[in-house]
Amino acid sequence: MQQHFSLADCEVVGFDLDHTLCRYHLPQSERLIYDSFAQYLVTEKGYDKGLLSLTPESLDFCCKGLVLDLEDGNFLKLAEDGTVLRASHGTRSMTSEEVLEIYGRREWKHFSAVRGMLSRSGKYYLYDNYFDLPGALLCARVVDSLDQHDGQKKYDFWKDMVAAIQHNYKITAFKEECGMYFPEVKNHPDKYLQRCPESVKKWLKQLKSAGKILLLITSSHSDYCRLLCEYILGNDFEEYFDIVITNALKPGFFSHTPNQRPFRTLENDEEQEALLSLDKPGWYSQGNAIHLYELLKKMTGKLDPKVVYFGDSMHSDIFPAHHYSNWETVFILEELLGDKVMVPAETESEPLEKKGKYEGHQPKAPYHISKQWGSFFMDRLPGLENAEETLVRTWSCKCISTYSTIAIPSLEAIADLPLDYRFTRFSSNSSATSGYYPSPPRALLTSEESVTMK
Repeated sequence: MQQHFSLADCEVVGFDLDHTLCRYHLPQSERLIYDSFAQYLVTEKGYDKGLLSLTPESLDFCCKGLVLDLEDGNFLKLAEDGTVLRASHGTRSMTSEEVLEIYGRREWKHFSAVRGMLSRSGKYYLYDNYFDLPGALLCARVVDSLDQHDGQKKYDFWKDMVAAIQHNYKITAFKEECGMYFPEVKNHPDKYLQRCPESVKKWLKQLKSAGKILLLITSSHSDYCRLLCEYILGNDFEEYFDIVITNALKPGFFSHTPNQRPFRTLENDEEQEALLSLDKPGWYSQGNAIHLYELLKKMTGKLDPKVVYFGDSMHSDIFPAHHYSNWETVFILEELLGDKVMVPAETESEPLEKKGKYEGHQPKAPYHISKQWGSFFMDRLPGLENAEETLVRTWSCKCISTYSTIAIPSLEAIADLPLDYRFTRFSSNSSATSGYYPSPPRALLTSEESVTMK
């Protein structure tokens, strides 16, 4: 396996939209998502009104990579071998003793399904992106509330949570002004959305000028996609892309066959009849990676055009694009920003040209590391907190080096680099930190010596 990766070697460059090309103001968007789900549970399903009040501090609970065990209302942070590193029942953290008593040092019972990236399960839910995370806090508070009122041991709230998500995000919600989420973003885009930095817009044009085919593949529906793109890129946003695919229903877009998930054309944001094949560039809905790749072969005149895909969800973007389509994958990981902010100035001895531009332009609210859950990347084994050698990588961290080509904090971090810049890729024979650009998370650097790579 080659050690380096360069955009110059790729004929096709694809992007996810939400939290990849379109960055959100996280504190505001998290609050809106929480409120829109909570409002539905309280007004439509009769849940406790206390769920509607939320202190800003309680959002500390939100941490990517958590798994909710739907039967017992426990949230878990898993190590790369599937053992439980930290846990909470509802919002209440368990002590190390409780974790060991309940879970021991065994692989968690559903880990084989998690490891196989099975998303649909009636047994657990994996929180892996910013649209999901406020739902984790809400579910935890629902567990607290049910315990308080009913003293439950088994839980059955998940179907109501799914209904709340459907109500706010269903395909017709934008047009029908349904739920709280879309009407609010429509009315106050500036409160929730960050405009695309000029450096990134210039970079997209540079990719296009270099003859690359640019794709936008998003699970958002066409009407919401248009609102986002007009706000972040401008009214001429379609000129940046050769092919736009909305309502892509990832990860199914990558894993499904053309028969299961054909492309559809759109008229006035309504999906039309299914297409038997994809014959030309344009704007489409649903679809599958197999038909898309056939079109890319035609457009590039190559038998196996090289595609790279940028996304922020391990589950919907990175794993399926890598596993089913064998595309190069660039993982957008805002957690790298928070980690960076905490590095003291005197330890930064890298030459300036190696640093990504973003380091000099910290966001107003740097990415926040959860006090309750600790580092996204590493943790200590419960019960052995004082022994140095017990640091282990999290399951989320293992996925990054397994399924991503490289990981970056934002598109802005690489927008000023030449297109033929050679990134060191993650690969099985190199260190677990090699694919992070511009530098690995601090938690991994301090532990590189003590973590044995598996």
